[in-house]
Amino acid sequence: MENALGISGPQATLMAITASFTVLGLAMLMGAMLMKRRWKPSYAFEFGFIAVMIGLVFYADWSSVNTYSAYQADLNAEERKVSGNYVGEGEAAFDQVVTVIAFQWGFAFINEEDEISRNAAVVHPGEKVLFKIVSNDVIHGFNIPVARITAEIDPDEKREMWIRAPDEPGKYLIQCVNYCGVGHSQMKAWLVVAGEEGPAGHENVEGNSNDNA
Repeated sequence: MENALGISGPQATLMAITASFTVLGLAMLMGAMLMKRRWKPSYAFEFGFIAVMIGLVFYADWSSVNTYSAYQADLNAEERKVSGNYVGEGEAAFDQVVTVIAFQWGFAFINEEDEISRNAAVVHPGEKVLFKIVSNDVIHGFNIPVARITAEIDPDEKREMWIRAPDEPGKYLIQCVNYCGVGHSQMKAWLVVAGEEGPAGHENVEGNSNDNA
């Protein structure tokens, strides 16, 4: 199955840069404490460092704008999808049941064939999909903007929510909306809609597009 984010992407890049500068800063601090004479950097070094910082600010802003734009594009989509709490008579009411494990900082999706995908839930157009969500560490949020639904998951409980997958193939944003630590900003995944339209759904699923699980 698809690995949507892996270890690449803008958020992971910013995390790596932040970690690198932290290590570099600690090393320079230790060096300054141990050096016999004070080190005075050149003007070129200082201006270069400032240029790098400004570049990182613009890069972070660009990444944030792209993420926000993707969120708004899904939220403002003309085609509103039905989602809500499950009130049917068992998992047979759905075309697909997906177990979701939320962790710092990502999602693992397990389908009915016990195939595991990191940060990508693969479904067919129009399918009714039941998500069974658990957290293995802290409180997380599970938000699918295109489905207009959000669930909050405590470590000691399981939440169930369902959506009708979009008819248009593509990748739709999934994200954590509860601050869960330093890596919260990169805790995103994809609802990957691929292939032909799935089986006709069952009628014993109720909800509306504004319900929260």
